[in-house]
Amino acid sequence: MRVRLRDVADRAGVSVKTVSNVVNGYVHVAPDTRARVQVVLDEMGYRPNLSARGLRTGRTGVIALALPELHNPYFSELTGFVVQAAEENDWTVLVDQTDGLRDRELLVASGIRHQLIDGLILSPVALGAEDLAHRRPEDIPLVLLGEKISTGPVDHVAIDNVAASRAATEHLVAQGRIRVAAIGGQPGAPSGVAHLRRRGWEEAMLAAGLPADDAWVAEVPTFRRQHGAEAMATLLDRRDPPDAVFCFNDTLALGALRTLADRGLRVPEDVAVIGLDDVEDGRFSVPTLSTVGPDKEFIARTAVRMLAERLDDGGAELSPRDVRAGFELVVRDSTAGVTGRPAG
Repeated sequence: MRVRLRDVADRAGVSVKTVSNVVNGYVHVAPDTRARVQVVLDEMGYRPNLSARGLRTGRTGVIALALPELHNPYFSELTGFVVQAAEENDWTVLVDQTDGLRDRELLVASGIRHQLIDGLILSPVALGAEDLAHRRPEDIPLVLLGEKISTGPVDHVAIDNVAASRAATEHLVAQGRIRVAAIGGQPGAPSGVAHLRRRGWEEAMLAAGLPADDAWVAEVPTFRRQHGAEAMATLLDRRDPPDAVFCFNDTLALGALRTLADRGLRVPEDVAVIGLDDVEDGRFSVPTLSTVGPDKEFIARTAVRMLAERLDDGGAELSPRDVRAGFELVVRDSTAGVTGRPAG
């Protein structure tokens, strides 16, 4: 026979409403009670009747995660953490790719593209705050990732890209590097990740009394390995090539490492390299890649928690929240143990 909520409630010694709150991922349940109920749910093999729940609550148990590109290792790893967090709420995650196109991001954010979802987590590239200014309380809950849109009528989770990039550049300067180039400039994007990471590089360079003009920034059309490799080649062809490079993400850095190897240059002895994102590939590159690692699990769990709170009773009345995730400098072989030349 099918296990009912009443059966679970009787064994756990709680009300049916409490069991329902645990099953539906509502936040207003004491942690010890939630744990006790979950143990009983698992022991009894309870499985929710999703069709009945949808008819009763008007919810589907499905959320959507919309990202610019799925092949990017950072977004791939982030997706894994979102799925894990969603499973704890008994939610299924529908993953979509926007290609960073404004029309597609608008379609996703409007809810038209995914009408059978309870909430949306979106990492925008082309949208601006004005695109979300007219959202209504009855619109599906939306959580934004990244710093493209830092204000507006929706919840928001991001790292401080300026501070993270400054930390990466300061690490190179601390190694005695004096010609620190940057790979990842995108002049057609006056806001967003590329703009903010360039700003962090500039701040660190200027604070150290080192050049931070456009000549030291290699532009790329996308944050992919190929373009990182091509940008590194351009920098090496200068009359005064860099002795270090900060790449705006790890995939660009991995491409840069390949070009340096092809040119017969030693890393970090000849050129030190650091990226940002701390993707798994960087732990297995040769040499292993120094990076700045955002707390991807925190970002994912916070975004899912925000959706759960929005879907809870009274959630629509919450004020928009802006949460900053932490990051850490991860020093590996591509920069470690290098004295370099004294700055000055």
